[in-house]
Amino acid sequence: MYYGKPPVGRFAPTPSGRMHLGNVFAAMMAWLSVRSRGGFMVLRMEDLDTQRTSEEYAEVLRKDLQWLGLDWDFETPPQSQRTEDYEEYFEKLRDMDLLYPCYCTRSQLHSVNAPHLSDGTYVYPGTCRNLTEEEKAAYQREPAWRVKVPDKLWKFTDLVQGQYAENLIKHCGDFVVRRADGVFVYQLAVTVDDGEAEVSEVVRGMDLLSSAPRQMYLQQLFGFKHPQYAHVPMLLAPDGRRLSKRDKDLDLGELQKHLRPEDILGSLAFSAGLLEKAQPISARELAGEFQWEKVSPEDIYLDANMLAKYL
Repeated sequence: MYYGKPPVGRFAPTPSGRMHLGNVFAAMMAWLSVRSRGGFMVLRMEDLDTQRTSEEYAEVLRKDLQWLGLDWDFETPPQSQRTEDYEEYFEKLRDMDLLYPCYCTRSQLHSVNAPHLSDGTYVYPGTCRNLTEEEKAAYQREPAWRVKVPDKLWKFTDLVQGQYAENLIKHCGDFVVRRADGVFVYQLAVTVDDGEAEVSEVVRGMDLLSSAPRQMYLQQLFGFKHPQYAHVPMLLAPDGRRLSKRDKDLDLGELQKHLRPEDILGSLAFSAGLLEKAQPISARELAGEFQWEKVSPEDIYLDANMLAKYL
């Protein structure tokens, strides 16, 4: 941990479309946590998937954050410009003899015979871990690359979700760090980005909670400090659906036609338990009200009546 230093937080959106209200909520919580303690904020564009992302969307994201009053101290290079950096850390894993090529197809990975957790997530059984050179040569396609994981329990105390523990062998198995098309995956890229920016606090959605142990493992291998994690509850539509950019659920562009930034922030703060009632409030004012102890770990269902008032 980073005791005695101002916290460094980050907001790392994917520039693939307009932010929805769930994205705004995660950005607000990350910003409030850092600003309430005089810390620094980093902005990073996670555009590994260059087919879905663009600089045009990135510029819209910047303007939307500024409109909301969620500023930042510096912006790091987007992930699409950091391939050489990721390659350096990939080679470190190779030097540690922790990498191996994987030729499994998607259908093989998701077959009914493969190990699965109760939620349907597959656990990689190590199919390609010990292939001989002759067996590798028999495949006529480029492999993905997996990192070997240890039989070890990774545990931490999340600021929202409390105690969390996971054994990577049992929960995911050896995981991919570079795809067959050469693109580095989220787990490696995020670990390198946060580590090099000296991010000390990671605030993001509950759906990414299970990523933390994988990133903690890579952090240890690369010599980075473990950040403090806070996985905030998911914002759900009144019918229980997760909000989606694809469905344009509560698109910020639409919300801006009807609401002020203070209206949006006040409603979200009330939903999270930071305010006793929904009332307009600026980001700066809200920073004075922020306490993690007020935030419930449970999913937040948006009030249909409240939404109908504006949309």
